Amino acid sequence: MNELELKYGCNPNQKPARIFMRDGSDLPLTVLNGKPGYINFLDALNAWQLVRELKEATGLPAAASFKHVSPAGAAVGNPLRDVERQMYFVEEGADLSPIACAYIRARGADRLCSYGDWAALSDVCDAATARYLKYEVSDGIIAPGYTDEALEILKTKKKGNYNVVQIDPDYVPAPQEYKDAFGVTFQQGRNNFEINEALLTNLVTENKDLPEAAKRDMIVALITLKYTQSNSVCYVKDGQAIGVGAGQQSRIHCTRLAGTKADTWWLRHHPKVLGLQFVENIRRPDRDNAIDVYLSDEYEDVLAEGIWQKTFAVRPDPLTAEEKKSLDRSPHRRQHAAPTPSSPSAIMWSGREKSGVQYIVEPGGSIRDDHVIETANKYGMVMAFTGMRLFHH
Repeated sequence: MNELELKYGCNPNQKPARIFMRDGSDLPLTVLNGKPGYINFLDALNAWQLVRELKEATGLPAAASFKHVSPAGAAVGNPLRDVERQMYFVEEGADLSPIACAYIRARGADRLCSYGDWAALSDVCDAATARYLKYEVSDGIIAPGYTDEALEILKTKKKGNYNVVQIDPDYVPAPQEYKDAFGVTFQQGRNNFEINEALLTNLVTENKDLPEAAKRDMIVALITLKYTQSNSVCYVKDGQAIGVGAGQQSRIHCTRLAGTKADTWWLRHHPKVLGLQFVENIRRPDRDNAIDVYLSDEYEDVLAEGIWQKTFAVRPDPLTAEEKKSLDRSPHRRQHAAPTPSSPSAIMWSGREKSGVQYIVEPGGSIRDDHVIETANKYGMVMAFTGMRLFHH
């Protein structure tokens, strides 16, 4: 099949709409269930590239959770710790495959932004992954294949209308890309730049101790950013993007956004958060929203009298600033940050030291590189310059 008609484009008034192959060849994908839309396919095809490259670079199963053509999260398939099973609401005793772990970690990093996501898997979707997805609010999934059991489970979502797309894992796109804007056609070569450890050799800080785990996390961060709307910054921990700041005009705001998400992810480890008692049968999205507000400065919005009873079985005490600060300073925190362009200011990293960032990878080449290096040295960070920009629009 060379083309697929869509209900509409970005908005309902943008008709007709379709996806098709310019060269007359068959589409490299098959819709197994549902009727994906224009933005669904943009998410699916960008997310597939991300997970495919993560798998190639790390050798591990990879997954992504996409919203509006940027990843809310991405991760490789490391086993889940017990605390992560609690944080991500994994069914007790559930037997998880590596690809299931990858998706649960990708979605779990920022559950608020993953609401209504498009899931992408580097490997065949198995029943363990499908069972977890069954209870989450999601628009669709793309993978190179599905087990029979997984496909049957996914077909029960959204009253049988859940979008399931299978991609040809051997498909190689044309080397040139074309886009239209206001009737003008743009042409460029595809961004086939390979991200690997060879990019991490130019260590510009006094501290040059870069362990293998840090290298892997830097690779995860860079590949995630390659498919994130620019400007963008990504925080990674243990093969999992825990904070993505996407699509901001200011790189400083990107850093704050990604850092705030990473800080929230860490606070979700707190025993008071893990011990929250919710009312029976609360919807997953309502629970996620309540946790996010509870951890914010606006916690009274869910704890006020007459309000908390709608969410909590027992009114929790607020998480104090002292408790947050104590957790933030825990010694086991090791995070890795990567911005798409060169860092414009030492403000970015002086503000993020408190978030636990120890390793930074960025293109370099800014007129303020000396300021950034000086700040990284001040906090004992390790920083690598790649010499390669990763803008994505």
